[in-house]
Amino acid sequence: KADDPAHADNTSTLVSSKMEEVVLMPRLSHTITDGVIADWQKNVGDKVKKGDILADIETDKATMELESYKDGILLYQGAKAGEKILVNDLLAIIGAEGTDVDAIVAAAKGGGTAPTTATNEASAPEASTASTTTPETAPVETSSNDGGRIFASPLAKKIAADKGIDLAQVQGSGDNGRIVKADIENFTPQQKAVPAANTATASAPAFVPVAGQESFEDVPVSQMRKIIAKRLAESKFTSPHFYVTMAVDMDAAVAARPKLNSKDGKVKISFNDLVVKAVAIALRQHPDVNSSWLGDIIRINHHIHVGVAVAVPDGLVVPVLKFADNMSLTQISAGVKNFAIKAKDKKLTPAEMEGSTFTISNLGMYGVDQFTGIINPPNACILAVGGISQEPVVKDGQIVVGNVMKLTLSSDHRVVDGAKAAEFLKTLKELLEEPLRLLL
Repeated sequence: KADDPAHADNTSTLVSSKMEEVVLMPRLSHTITDGVIADWQKNVGDKVKKGDILADIETDKATMELESYKDGILLYQGAKAGEKILVNDLLAIIGAEGTDVDAIVAAAKGGGTAPTTATNEASAPEASTASTTTPETAPVETSSNDGGRIFASPLAKKIAADKGIDLAQVQGSGDNGRIVKADIENFTPQQKAVPAANTATASAPAFVPVAGQESFEDVPVSQMRKIIAKRLAESKFTSPHFYVTMAVDMDAAVAARPKLNSKDGKVKISFNDLVVKAVAIALRQHPDVNSSWLGDIIRINHHIHVGVAVAVPDGLVVPVLKFADNMSLTQISAGVKNFAIKAKDKKLTPAEMEGSTFTISNLGMYGVDQFTGIINPPNACILAVGGISQEPVVKDGQIVVGNVMKLTLSSDHRVVDGAKAAEFLKTLKELLEEPLRLLL
């Protein structure tokens, strides 16, 4: 709103005198419109150095750490811990003592903030995702089983809940024994011995069903879950989905996999890695499947960026293997494993989760034989991969036991017709049934 005549005077004052002191809520990924302040790492009045972490911000995909890009004193916080803040709203003011904070806030709320910040939608570097031992602020008080008080930062409490860690077992390293994020990340659970005499009174689960009594628990919806719900609903109800399923003979892949893996265990190729490689090769031959519906145009992508869905406690993230068709099986294996670790630790950056041209969702490791996926916009297709099961099959006129895997392609009918989907799956089937072709 910097060019709005109604705010011209405020903008001019802000630019000329307070330009370096205003921090706006950055757009940490292309999909977010707001974020939630999980925790402030600095309080109003604290000295701040360039590189210090100001706040932990929960987005639709991860909890990010917002870094300061100047030295000074934190003079103002635009939202409290647990509150939502819109992209480009005033997040913080950093400056010298004696700064007229009220004037800056008034100018910001008047709409003249866009050119005044070192951190905005156009110029903000990605938020740091490295771990930090900076003391966390705004402790949350909770209680232990024995009635004692426990102090923990909101972020530490959230991570502990995600990992199922009892805060009563964690030794806090912050001020006055406060538990901070680093304490949770470094925590190693210990088995507690239950005295024989007290076995009958050992602690019970938090929720014990009682016969004949209704009960429930209301769980707040996280930012990630809200965005997942919104995007998948939009995809399902705006993209005309259709589904094509094909069974793949995985006998050759099952036989080849031990030979692909190194004897020292340093290289371990999974069946999912084989699927990713085969998909990348098949997309070269079927570019229509590697496309997006953009309203007035269909974008046929010449690059192949394969998104691999990874389950996390709050929902689902889709890190992206860029230029997957140029990667070897070993590189794909290493990349997927790295993404899985980073997803679990909430260390994935927005850049690592953007730009996919095709998505793979694999539930085979959970014993699922077959399922359908919802398209991940702006992709035109998503491949649902089931597990490998032993089934009776006919080979050379004889009924034998074979290893069968079922693949289901969900396609946007505005972009991909049934014949094109079938041709893509046929190519994918041929590649997986002759896995040596993946090495060419």
